[in-house]
Amino acid sequence: MTTGRRVDVHHHFYPPEYLDAIRGGGHGADGGLFPGVTNWTPARTIEEMDRHGATTAVLSLSPPGCQLGDVDFNRRLARLCGDYAAGMIRDNPGRFGLFAPMPMPDIDGTLQAIAYALDVLKAEGIALMTSYGNRWLGDPLFDPVMEELNRRKAVVYVHPLAADCCTGLIDWVPDALIEYPNDTSRAILSLMFGGTLTRLPDIRFIFCHGGGTIPFLSGRIKHSGSNRPFLSRVPKGIDYELRKLHYDIALAAFRPSLLALLDYIPLSQILLGSDYPFSSIGTSIEGLATMNLSADQLQTIYCDNAERLMPTLPK
Repeated sequence: MTTGRRVDVHHHFYPPEYLDAIRGGGHGADGGLFPGVTNWTPARTIEEMDRHGATTAVLSLSPPGCQLGDVDFNRRLARLCGDYAAGMIRDNPGRFGLFAPMPMPDIDGTLQAIAYALDVLKAEGIALMTSYGNRWLGDPLFDPVMEELNRRKAVVYVHPLAADCCTGLIDWVPDALIEYPNDTSRAILSLMFGGTLTRLPDIRFIFCHGGGTIPFLSGRIKHSGSNRPFLSRVPKGIDYELRKLHYDIALAAFRPSLLALLDYIPLSQILLGSDYPFSSIGTSIEGLATMNLSADQLQTIYCDNAERLMPTLPK
């Protein structure tokens, strides 16, 4: 264990009500879930944190989030999951923060959930998925939610999933391998070329997994003439908008991914993330150790950026 603080901003939790909802969705007794999910407990998550010197983890749901039933069911599920996380925070002082789950794409329910999360639970931020059905976050349908998040200068953690358009395309290639990073890129481009990033600049976005394919594709996005009809919505430039976003390194702490991310994104925008229980905090730490970063640079990623972005994190 190191003496410096480490904040894991990509750390999943599984309230019993959430697991029951997944199982109830016709996915079988275990919901088709990874064993680490069905065996998850708060004690195991603390053991993982202590093993790798993570002083704090910011809790969030993994896909599909709170879109497992009708409108009323999803609203109740989001409230139950947020309250469960609040209990973990109370029971383990100093160890946890929360990106609160939302009942998207229910706009009215989400606006109510934002108020409850930020005003009552005092969550560090709001958790959204990259897409809902075949609508990505830059879709005008979601403007009321984005406007409220901008008004509150909220931190918004965005987790990918496989969009309806692109689920199960190849039987022997899991969606998470390709579609999750691609859906992150779709969400970012929808926000940028849809004008949301320019029009609502006070939302502080965190995107998972090193930004999906964004670091690799950034040059193509900037160079390609096919983006010209939308460039009026990006008056400060594509590099500016992509580099002002925040990116965690969960499942992207491998040399090819980190080389692209560190080359394109300022160090101030990169955060430690693990994707526990799908991966380990240790995997991200070991990946960073191969990049010849100084102790100060590592501490910037491990902790400083998260604490600057979320000053309410427990210490």
